[in-house]
Amino acid sequence: MSIARKRSKGLKLTDILVTIVIAIVFGLIYRIWGPVYDVVKLVGLQAEQLTYGMWFIAATVAFLLIRKPGVALLAEVAAASGELLTGSQYGVESLTYGIMQGIGAELIFALFAYRSYSLVTACLAGIGAGLGALAMDAYKGYLLELQGWNLTLYLVFRFIGCIVITGGFAYYLVKALEATGVTRIVRPVSDADRQGLHD
Repeated sequence: MSIARKRSKGLKLTDILVTIVIAIVFGLIYRIWGPVYDVVKLVGLQAEQLTYGMWFIAATVAFLLIRKPGVALLAEVAAASGELLTGSQYGVESLTYGIMQGIGAELIFALFAYRSYSLVTACLAGIGAGLGALAMDAYKGYLLELQGWNLTLYLVFRFIGCIVITGGFAYYLVKALEATGVTRIVRPVSDADRQGLHD
């Protein structure tokens, strides 16, 4: 029984291929999200931070679909690589951010031993990815430019975006995919799976 479980937890070729497809799709979305982010930025008051969570949604979607260790990091790094290769306006930074964001999400899923697929876990993973991006922001010195009130807006809006987009939107997207039966490509839909989405 333990050997079977260990085998089932390992990534199969199908898992990797599906993760890459997810990464390609979201890599293209990441590429077009830059201009969207810039337009929202014109509003001021750090409003663009509310949209920031879209840049690491690949991690949560991939994990909620495949439910195996390493998938969140792999998907986010692959999506960031795709964004870079399609001419990201942020250059190599898109990849370094992708690595940190993927690690942040992966650590949250690891804290739950990769056994929780709930909305709360997805939202926490979004926050984890947001913290990874925030660490890069701090390293780049972006946060030093902000006054206290502005930094507060920056952080609050960033994490709202993480919770709503990376967590909530990803969770309900996967739930909708499950309802179509598409997820049977990577795993059979069991009663336990359905229950996990309702927890």
